[in-house]
Amino acid sequence: MAPRLPRPHRDDVRIAVAGLLGGLGLWAAGLHSRAAHDPVVRLDAGWAVLVPLAVTAGCEVLRRVRPRTALLLGTLALVADLLTRGNLATLVMYTDLVYAAVLYGSPGSARRIPWITGLITVVATVGPVVAWHRPEGLLIGVFTGLVTYTPAATGWIVRNHRDAADAERLRAEQTALLAEIDRTQAVTAERARMARELHDMVANHLSAIAIHSTAALSLDDPVTSRDALGVIRENSVEGLAEMRRLIGILRDQGEDRLPAAAPTLDGLEALLATARANGLDVTLDATPGERLPAPVELAAYRIVQESLTNALKHAAPGRVTVALARTDGSLSVRIASPYGDRAGPRAPGSGAGLVGMRERTGLLGGTFEAGPEDSRAGRTWTVRAALPFTRGAPVTGGEEA
Repeated sequence: MAPRLPRPHRDDVRIAVAGLLGGLGLWAAGLHSRAAHDPVVRLDAGWAVLVPLAVTAGCEVLRRVRPRTALLLGTLALVADLLTRGNLATLVMYTDLVYAAVLYGSPGSARRIPWITGLITVVATVGPVVAWHRPEGLLIGVFTGLVTYTPAATGWIVRNHRDAADAERLRAEQTALLAEIDRTQAVTAERARMARELHDMVANHLSAIAIHSTAALSLDDPVTSRDALGVIRENSVEGLAEMRRLIGILRDQGEDRLPAAAPTLDGLEALLATARANGLDVTLDATPGERLPAPVELAAYRIVQESLTNALKHAAPGRVTVALARTDGSLSVRIASPYGDRAGPRAPGSGAGLVGMRERTGLLGGTFEAGPEDSRAGRTWTVRAALPFTRGAPVTGGEEA
């Protein structure tokens, strides 16, 4: 089945009707382009000018949907018009067909038509001068150029401007899309960062509060209840301080305010003291001897903090060891806690702890692993992380101090 011809544009139909009515008006008034005795006139009948006029008007309907076909038929109609007394409307509509063929046609047609019309103009200029040896022959070339080359060149200029505008619009849309993608990624990364911070800061204290409140409620012992309430109060105060620090990060910082300080490895002893107060038997094997990059210290602190929280909720009775050591270009972190069968966690959790630790390590370009291991002390749950001092630096193995 042959493809259906696209519907003509309404403006093209209006142009065709206007051109046809204008040509009929000129014909009715007896206004023609050439006199009856002109040597080129072969059809002197008055009705003869109407056939090229009607064909050219029909081509105007196709100027946008079939520009090349319209130009070919229009050229034949113009040649036929030259054999009659002529109609100015036919000539004007033909110039529009040349313009439309360049503007709406294929890129190949848009490149070739100006060259072809330019060549025709040159031939029409030089030929009569050489043949007649009279300067009046130049007028033929000027007339040919006005009818063919000028509308073709105009269409080429307009098409270039249109294509440039389309390219700029597409570039602007792509830039806006990339900006939106960057904004979305930045928002997602910031939300993930704040989620890690919130989880790591609050989970430790809330887990201790949940465990000791359960003990206080289940044991009818005033001393035990008093100790549990003391631990609960201490964790509540520390958790509130951590929340205030996080709120300080989220708020806009004024020029006269210092940003809230992020935790560093200097706070490990206080972190371990809190863990001991919560009931864990924790030992620290070693700490780095000198200051490390802030992102590395923050990641190491949070990994130790989350590992102690998990040990508080899941570990079997026994000693928890925390070991840190400097290796070639990285900080090695290892936390081992007794691994045993437990009916369930001592406090509910979100399950996002390991995900957060892995994300923190990945952001620094390091390696992370966690799982049960067999050691001389028995079966343990071990968390290992290697945090490079420079993002993307190679991570080398090393023994913990």
